[in-house]
Amino acid sequence: MPCESATRGEEGATRDARVLVVDDSQGVRSYLAELLEKDGWSVDTAESGRCALHLLDAGANPDLVLLGLSSEGRKTLAALRRLHADVPVVVMSVEADAGTIVEVMRLGASDYLTKPFDEGALAGILARLFERRRGDRPNAPPAEATDGPIVWRGAAMQRIRAMIDQVSDTDVTVLIQGESGVGKEIVARRVHDRSRRTAKPFVKVNCAALPSDLLESELFGYETGAFTGANARKLGRFERADKGTIFLDEIGEMSPKLQAKLLQVLQDGEFTRLGGNREVRVDVRVVCATNRALKEMVAAGEFREDLYFRLNVIAIDIPPLRERRDEILPLVETFLQRYSTKYGKAWKPISPELSSAFEGHGFPGNVRELENLVKRLVILQSENLVFADLGVLTGTSSGSYRLMQVIKSVEESAGEISLREVARKVSLEAERDAIDRVLRRTGWNRKQAAKFLNVSYKTLLQKIRECGLQPDA
Repeated sequence: MPCESATRGEEGATRDARVLVVDDSQGVRSYLAELLEKDGWSVDTAESGRCALHLLDAGANPDLVLLGLSSEGRKTLAALRRLHADVPVVVMSVEADAGTIVEVMRLGASDYLTKPFDEGALAGILARLFERRRGDRPNAPPAEATDGPIVWRGAAMQRIRAMIDQVSDTDVTVLIQGESGVGKEIVARRVHDRSRRTAKPFVKVNCAALPSDLLESELFGYETGAFTGANARKLGRFERADKGTIFLDEIGEMSPKLQAKLLQVLQDGEFTRLGGNREVRVDVRVVCATNRALKEMVAAGEFREDLYFRLNVIAIDIPPLRERRDEILPLVETFLQRYSTKYGKAWKPISPELSSAFEGHGFPGNVRELENLVKRLVILQSENLVFADLGVLTGTSSGSYRLMQVIKSVEESAGEISLREVARKVSLEAERDAIDRVLRRTGWNRKQAAKFLNVSYKTLLQKIRECGLQPDA
């Protein structure tokens, strides 16, 4: 069943702030949306935790979340704390016992309201949390300020920066291609920041994070009554990005129906909201990104050729981190300083051995993988754990150790094992080691691992069974 969401207070908001209301009751959602809109907030609503997380993954950026404590509310709260730790969450529930309040506060709630609650109390809590959050990030620097000087230090990224600076002040579409985690969003933000649209919105949408029907309503909005639960007009992301830039991440996952509608926007600068018949005009620059080979998708009939040519005016291909090794140690130093400050840990340089391990690692997860490894190093204060995660065990990987054992057993057999059997055992161990490494890097995301290994999902599952691989407990 598709998620239902709504946006309120877009045009009449008096605060530069947005609240996401998550509750399984339509009445509660409508009541809170009207109440908050009157107080000057912009409001998004979601009918479930799953839908709320979809919205956040797609680029929704609320300043606060109001979460109804339904049957899945605790799971949603835990996911919000894990994936969006910087967004304050106020839990609402009819349960008033101390045990429940203590439990949700331990799970990471910023405050707790018992239903029915006083409207003044709600307003006070929201104002306090919003001011605190705004105070935590005064004059927050753009992505380039936090990631830029280091990200652009390597020769490959300097060439990309020069290309961006050459085309940014035009309105041509830009297609950014590269593996997951290479820094496509940083490049997209650089395109926006260097353009004449820099003072206008930069709106990100993850096309892979939402089902097709919900993605259409997020991109283009809807009119009142367009479907069940559409109680008010919602402005889509294209309208929010008017005069600015819209960043369509994972464009290769967009359905053929939406590809056709996007093509219309690129050609005419017009579209209709769901349930509407009036053309809406927008002035938006489109920047897209994908980790898929769109040219091959066009040849296979999976992506519209006319849309591909519209998007591929300026193509920026970002090399994987394994081809930008001059950036690895500067990035490590940057992440060390950043997370030591964030988590209040003592900063110290890494050992020469770990530096060599980083420089020699393949990084299938690219910059994102490196950042997570350094974050883990700062939090756990243990290089040994990072060595283990890199597959390094007293100078060799566990897979290489098993391979050496195979070779040793062959030597001890004094030629009793045939050459074909030797090749089979060595191949199996090498294959097992490669699959194990990639599965660990992707957190045992089998679909992502299959893409990294360039095999089908079905083949990967078969190989996992043959190799006897299992996720760590």
